[in-house]
Amino acid sequence: MSQIKIAGVERASLFSPNRIGNDAAIFRAVTMLLTEAGYEVNIYSENEFMAAPIEEEVVFGMLRNEQAVQKLQRLESGKKCIAINSGFGIENCTREKMTRLLVGDKVPHPQSWIISTLEEIGEEHSITFPCWTKRGDFHAIHREDVSYIRNRDELIGILPEYALRGIKRVVINEHLEGDLIKFYGVNGTPFFYWFYPYEHQHSKFELENINGHACGISFSTQELQDICNQAARTLHVHVYGGDAVVSPDGTIRLIDFNDWPSFAPCREEAARAIAILITDTIQNQF
Repeated sequence: MSQIKIAGVERASLFSPNRIGNDAAIFRAVTMLLTEAGYEVNIYSENEFMAAPIEEEVVFGMLRNEQAVQKLQRLESGKKCIAINSGFGIENCTREKMTRLLVGDKVPHPQSWIISTLEEIGEEHSITFPCWTKRGDFHAIHREDVSYIRNRDELIGILPEYALRGIKRVVINEHLEGDLIKFYGVNGTPFFYWFYPYEHQHSKFELENINGHACGISFSTQELQDICNQAARTLHVHVYGGDAVVSPDGTIRLIDFNDWPSFAPCREEAARAIAILITDTIQNQF
């Protein structure tokens, strides 16, 4: 049996909107596979992780709490553990930082603007409509965190609502016409999975209804996977998921990218890939 000890950190329910059961299921599946491989896996909630003196050499998990992420970053920086996903990668997946990094690294992405929620939106702004407003400081955890905006008046009307909730900046993405795709991947392994969420009624907040039924626009699955893995490298995450739009001409652009999603449609295959990634990382590092 391996002497390496592993800490697994569960995701707090606040950060699993409409996905509590699915997030817990992928976490349990990975934990079981690591245990079967002979590793001692100690399980922590996010609060327990923040309070406990973490002595495990490896940390894996789905943590999102800002203080928990900062603690993980300190452990990594002090070379006290290796982490999948890295705390720095988890922070990079918050909306404003993610947008700046993806655009800066030329990952295919919609035209985007980052503005203050207190900003006055005049005719001089180059924002195109329709568009999407998304809270800039975090992931979407409430339906109101992502809004489809049809015109300038709607944008002017919604910005104060973000401000009242303490959200200082929003990311605005141009709306892309085309087929909406959801994807899951584990960078460093062959695993990659995609599907049309509208057709499978796979939704957090029913926003998939805006793009509606997919037309089956032809695209390269390998190109999609390559783009997603490029984004994973840019953001410094290995376990990821997100959304893309395939435009009528076949162009693929990412509209969302998350660290460690639920993998609900492909849980068994994803759990195996994640467990392999963790065990391979251990064997290479220790």
